[in-house]
Amino acid sequence: MAIVTRFIYRSLQALKTPDYWVKHSTSRWTTSSLRALTTSLMTTEDFLFRQLFDRTSCTYTYLLADKTSKEAILIDPVLELVDRDVKLVEELGLKLVYAANTHVHADHITGTGKIKQRIPFCQSVISKVTNAKADIHVEHGQKIKIGRHELEVRSTPGHTHGCLTYVCHEQQMAFTGDALFVRGCGRTDFQQGSPEVLYESVHSQILSLPEDFMLYPAHDYKGQTVTTVMEEKNFNPRLTKTKAEFVSIMNNLNLDLPKLIDQAVPANMVCGLHDTDEQKRT
Repeated sequence: MAIVTRFIYRSLQALKTPDYWVKHSTSRWTTSSLRALTTSLMTTEDFLFRQLFDRTSCTYTYLLADKTSKEAILIDPVLELVDRDVKLVEELGLKLVYAANTHVHADHITGTGKIKQRIPFCQSVISKVTNAKADIHVEHGQKIKIGRHELEVRSTPGHTHGCLTYVCHEQQMAFTGDALFVRGCGRTDFQQGSPEVLYESVHSQILSLPEDFMLYPAHDYKGQTVTTVMEEKNFNPRLTKTKAEFVSIMNNLNLDLPKLIDQAVPANMVCGLHDTDEQKRT
């Protein structure tokens, strides 16, 4: 199997595209399985990916890096786990250039400000729409580069007005924040939320990606780590409904507010540093 895998990989590298190999192959490889194989091979070649978890808020933090340049980005770091994240970055010999948030969180405090204190050249990133403090404010369509790799910024409001999805096309990954969960989505009843807007955002910016793209959410409360565009288009119990049905579902969830909302939102508007002296050091 290892010999076959190396042969396929080298052939695809030479031919530049999996579609060419599928078209001219007489093997039993399907287009989707071959693309999945080549994506996995390409991912391990010069792209580093780690999925980290916070048990308290069920938040996922993602570390992405270019193995050659060592440049890295953390997506949605959590304040209480900054030591863990910084240690991992140091152990892997990475240069953390960005600490990015998908939105202004209401259930935990971001670790971006504290990370900047520990790694001075690291820059914080958030949507321009949020008006939150950050070194870099991004808008729809912009690119964030780490080494030779890049993330496309897609605006996906609805949970909050400043929600972003970060898409890595080469690796066939998207980091959806709270806009889309595994078989679910973020709530829409506070922080400028809108079920109508969220429905359009998810369908136009996330579920419009190729069906084999892997989708990584900001949270999961049931132990699921990843999903795909195809799965959510077919099995998401909310987003497979019509827009009118979706709006009705979201308007009748009757959820309690997040326990930390009064502390988290103000803190996250200033990079997670809500103490005046700490703010002055960022």
